[in-house]
Amino acid sequence: MRKAELPSSSGPPPERIIESRHLYMGRVLNLRLDTVERPDGRRLTREVVEHSPVVAMVPIDGDGNVLLVRQYRPAPDKAMLEIPAGCVDPGESLEEAAQRELQEEIGCRAGHLDRLSGFYVSPGYCSELIHMFLARDLSPSRLEHDDDEDIVVVPLSLAEALDKVRSGEIDDAKSMIGLLLAAKRLRV
Repeated sequence: MRKAELPSSSGPPPERIIESRHLYMGRVLNLRLDTVERPDGRRLTREVVEHSPVVAMVPIDGDGNVLLVRQYRPAPDKAMLEIPAGCVDPGESLEEAAQRELQEEIGCRAGHLDRLSGFYVSPGYCSELIHMFLARDLSPSRLEHDDDEDIVVVPLSLAEALDKVRSGEIDDAKSMIGLLLAAKRLRV
């Protein structure tokens, strides 16, 4: 797993890692157990979920619709309406990953990718950093989706998508954040 890259705060870290060991190494994530020492000498144990960087895109088509994807998610055990997203493969740039995920999930490439933001999903225990993009000037270009994905593309106006955020029908954090950032950027 690669280290996330966002500007860090200045000053020395409040704790130092004394020992680190992996309890689980998986395809999507790793679980690491760290023993840390605080500046006052106390030693504590930290559980860390290591996750590859992720790209997420708010794709806007020529009619001004956002292209969302509906897919089953096993953790919440339900089909969810989301923006396209996926892990950055080793050696792949953020832009390359964004284009690949757009091709796999909605069958399009973006003529323009504009970075909206980057944010940690749950920094108290997880290293996952999502890089958010606005994807415009879409053109058809399909790549095969992953074997474990069954995706349906759902085009909605950005206003309709925002209504679904407000109503709770879109309850995925990255999608909520992406749609709100895109609306601000596009002044919707």
